[in-house]
Amino acid sequence: MPTVSFSPASSDKAALEEGAAFTPRFDANGLITAVVTDADTNALLMVAHMNSDALAATLETGIAHYWSRSRGELWKKGETSGNVQHIVSIATDCDQDAVHLNVRVTGKGATCHTGRRTCFYRNVSIRDGKPVLIDLGLKPLAD
Repeated sequence: MPTVSFSPASSDKAALEEGAAFTPRFDANGLITAVVTDADTNALLMVAHMNSDALAATLETGIAHYWSRSRGELWKKGETSGNVQHIVSIATDCDQDAVHLNVRVTGKGATCHTGRRTCFYRNVSIRDGKPVLIDLGLKPLAD
């Protein structure tokens, strides 16, 4: 099975959108949005950002790495918490300016820094034409 790497995005729209090459397009800050879901449940776990070093480390190790905009540094998910995200697959969208990481989380299974399984633990529903906050009951996972 051939290994995958990435190269600079093509300026040719047809090649970018229809070609077989994995050529993610990083924004002006050198970042690409990463949407992360659970490989077994399809639950949305988190949204983060990657720079080219984070994406390269992810492809090389099979463990999710991200770029922290607030700390200005590369981080390996789970390095301090033990809740490591193991890559099952990576997809890119049509114009290759976002990636989707499908992962399995080891450790306690928390993905959010609050200790919850997912960062998406609030839900607003529209009822009778009005927004209503729904308590999803997603408490931090026990230690």
